[in-house]
Amino acid sequence: MTKKIRVVVVDDSALVRSLLAEIINRQQDMECVGTANDPLIAREMIRELSPDVITLDIEMPKMDGIEFLGRLMRLRPMPVVMISTLTERGAEVTMRALELGAVDFVAKPRIGVVDGINDLAEQIVDKVRVAAQARVRRSVVAVPTTGTGQAVGVLPARNPSIGRISTEKLICIGASTGGTEAIKEILVRMPADSPGIVITQHMPPGFTTSFAARLDGLCQISVKEAANGDRILPGHAYIAPGGKQFRIDRSGANYLCVVEDGELVNRHKPSVEVLFMSAARVVGRNAFGIMLTGMGNDGAKAMKEMRDCGSYNYVQDEASCVVFGMPREAILHGAADEVLPLVAIAPALLAKLSGSNDRYRV
Repeated sequence: MTKKIRVVVVDDSALVRSLLAEIINRQQDMECVGTANDPLIAREMIRELSPDVITLDIEMPKMDGIEFLGRLMRLRPMPVVMISTLTERGAEVTMRALELGAVDFVAKPRIGVVDGINDLAEQIVDKVRVAAQARVRRSVVAVPTTGTGQAVGVLPARNPSIGRISTEKLICIGASTGGTEAIKEILVRMPADSPGIVITQHMPPGFTTSFAARLDGLCQISVKEAANGDRILPGHAYIAPGGKQFRIDRSGANYLCVVEDGELVNRHKPSVEVLFMSAARVVGRNAFGIMLTGMGNDGAKAMKEMRDCGSYNYVQDEASCVVFGMPREAILHGAADEVLPLVAIAPALLAKLSGSNDRYRV
């Protein structure tokens, strides 16, 4: 008999605790072994029950979810799925939770909680399953940031200039579970004169604006949520808006962002497949593809198409992934030119862009 995933639900709402416990217990492969209405009770429950995954509300009495998560990931790292609210404040705090080591999050509605959470049931249990498989690392104390993500009192080190390169070059990044921190690792290493960067990270509506703002405050390049018709410029990164499909097109000498309300592709909107397929068609040999941590196979076929059209592709290795799903599929499809640890991808890319093998090192 397969061992069930043991889950502890931590939420100050009795209704939400009951709903989440019921959804979890309906699954043949998981069980809710306990619920707690505040972090202090949860701490003792985790010690006694040693769950595989916890779901954690952000706003709770006695100790908020972020403070509790920070302590948990320093002292007893374990898979955590955050239960966030669909508000601007909720989005900002969720980004902080992912920085601290939460595997993923679910955005619950502010009203119509019963119907809203039941509508999210499939998503919730999928994320619990992914979290149970995730590689969780002990967190370190992060630099304090403002609400927009700007580091307080700290200026990033200047990344070396690449030098004059063709404006035809474009960097395309795809990611899912664990991807927010992986994307940050890439972007903070990019100099102000880097080629334009387009990114699809699986994320629901309402969270990508905060994600982009947080990165913009940490990077030398400018980072924004993509808008339909944006011209893709060097030194800029464009993140697919949650709940929209994002691809690139060309108008004369310019690459443009196309943001539209398309169908789900590989169960996702935005989908890495959509972005990478457009890169294969529009950018071809001037593209660089990067596949980062994530569950499933979204983007693998299109990344192979990119390579067939002349792109050079980097894939994150298993040891540095939170979840080695999308990278594994990209490798199996023959889409990878290099498979590297996360911290080695940006240096390798910059060395290739500059034509140097030793100028950029991990």
